Amino acid sequence: MTSTRSVVVTGAGAGLGAAIARAAHEAGWTVGVLDRDGSAVEQLADEFGERAVALAADTTDEAEVERALDRFADATGTPAPHGLVANAGIVRFSPLADVAIDDWRSVVEVNLTGTFIAARAAARRMLAAGTGGSLVAITSMNGVVPGPGAGAYGATKAGIALLVQQMAVEWGPSGIRANAVAPGLVDGGMSTPIYADADVRRRRESRVPLGRLGTPHDVAGAVLFLLSDDAAYVSGTELLVDGAVTPSLIATLPRPGALDGEAGG
Repeated sequence: MTSTRSVVVTGAGAGLGAAIARAAHEAGWTVGVLDRDGSAVEQLADEFGERAVALAADTTDEAEVERALDRFADATGTPAPHGLVANAGIVRFSPLADVAIDDWRSVVEVNLTGTFIAARAAARRMLAAGTGGSLVAITSMNGVVPGPGAGAYGATKAGIALLVQQMAVEWGPSGIRANAVAPGLVDGGMSTPIYADADVRRRRESRVPLGRLGTPHDVAGAVLFLLSDDAAYVSGTELLVDGAVTPSLIATLPRPGALDGEAGG
């Protein structure tokens, strides 16, 4: 199996990861579908048919990730993927005062450490091959502004954003770009249970300046842009894909009507 472009997507067994993998495949990439759920990656790779490699691996296990990337190299006939999307992540909802330390450690291990393990494994191959490449990590608007009750989730996503900057600085001279995509209120993936509540869905939609929730397709489009040559001079950045909900936070605060039109904040 050979292709001019190849990408490995972690956490691709379902949700956002599957949507990103599907979009990349439809755009002509050879896709490594990586997830700890072996049956899910086999099913998705079978759905794709050609230009797909099922990679069962836990991103918190460095040896498993290394073996998965070796299998991908063998299948594609290239020493390094052209891109890697570090999407695998979990959330354990809890107020900080009550969060169980085991839950905290699990979220940090999967989200932050797992992103590092996968990105470094891909980067080492890119460095050895001298091919350059593109790394994209999935963060969250909750890593930009805090979300109450999210436990360690926001802290890990903020950590990933800074890690991406560090990767961009250290590996940029070798032609490796590193960026992040921060989804906002997306109807899919881990947020699916939230939007099953019609009232919550309506109220959240009303707070988005673009007037709708995001979709996995919206996120996948941003990821493909950062992977592509169209983003050849983009590195070390975090792209918010949130319909402007994050920068509109101040607009939700009360303000005397008499001040409308006057300068000030």
